[in-house]
Amino acid sequence: MALITSPEAPVPVGEVSRLIGGWIDRLGAVWVEGQIIQLSPRPGAGVAFLTLRDPSRDVSISVTCFRDVFDRVKDVVSEGARVVVHAKPVWYGRAGTLSLRASEIRPVGIGELLARLEQLKKSLAAEGLFAAERKRPLPFLPHRVGLVTGRASDAERDVLHTARERWPAVRFEVRHTAVQGVRAVPQLIEAVRELDGRPDVDVIIVTRGGGSMEDLLPFSDEQLVRTVAGCRTPLVSAIGHEADSPLLDLVADLRSRTPTHAAKDVVPDVGEEHERVRELRARAYRVVNSFLDREERGLADLMSRPAMADPHAMTEERAEEIGFLLARARRTLGHRLERAEDELAHTRARVVALSPAATLKRGYAVLQREDGGVVRAPEEISEGEKLRARVAEGEFGVTVGPDA
Repeated sequence: MALITSPEAPVPVGEVSRLIGGWIDRLGAVWVEGQIIQLSPRPGAGVAFLTLRDPSRDVSISVTCFRDVFDRVKDVVSEGARVVVHAKPVWYGRAGTLSLRASEIRPVGIGELLARLEQLKKSLAAEGLFAAERKRPLPFLPHRVGLVTGRASDAERDVLHTARERWPAVRFEVRHTAVQGVRAVPQLIEAVRELDGRPDVDVIIVTRGGGSMEDLLPFSDEQLVRTVAGCRTPLVSAIGHEADSPLLDLVADLRSRTPTHAAKDVVPDVGEEHERVRELRARAYRVVNSFLDREERGLADLMSRPAMADPHAMTEERAEEIGFLLARARRTLGHRLERAEDELAHTRARVVALSPAATLKRGYAVLQREDGGVVRAPEEISEGEKLRARVAEGEFGVTVGPDA
């Protein structure tokens, strides 16, 4: 139930602390995993104080335990160790602080860490984070290389020295981070995100030297793996030696065996490129010369043919043939025109002979009523009806007599 307060009816600090303690006291005991960043055993007080930190986030919490609880593991745990603690949240009202009171502490062994890493590996692989189709190609000649590594480390020197020997003009944007311990993961994630957000960085290298499995654990952290998977900039992983294989190697766009190989994978060798250009120029020269020689031989072969030796002979032969064909065409066309003219004259004569005008010229006439109808029989007219008579030379009017 929410506490009702107001400026006129505030709650005393002690009451608020008591209520918070009551709420926290209702919480049950939990199993917590973390890394010990501070350890203060106090034999005289009969208690031990620890500070646990989340390996992936900048979050820590105090833990207290009685001496008999700590004595069970004091020989196998130290600062930097990973542990699993069974503890109950406790609120100290007088100081206003929260801590965990541990009833059991279990160190996380190598076998257990390996089993968890294998389970995480399978889970991330099932999501497709390690799929080959997600891998992006590296740029041929990066203008600026982002480098995430430990400060003044051998890995940093190897990458910078090798890259500048191969291509002296290469530029680096270096981010120094912790590469092991509880601060490594948050710093690595921040550095990768910062470099990925810079448009002038073409490729990122994350590297460190070799180490134990516990030292390399930050590079198998789930949050770091997901951060790299979400990068827009191609990323190269060069962690430890060739035998080491943290999860970062699987999600990176390219896994290099060592920091030195990472520089070789990212930066081309200026001497090798000059030699490659020289070989390409020589090859192009040979190809062009071979092409010109082949074309020159072909041209010489063409020029040696009889047609090219006396080109006018061919045109003269063709001119005679064309003249013959032209005369033949003219004769053929003339014959066709004459035959067509005769056929047209005959047709015209037949048309004229069969035309009504020719009939009228022979003395016939055509009688038409006033409406234009032609008279074909005597029964079609009546006495006194006016008709039009059409003859060869014109027409005139007539009137039907009584004998019609």
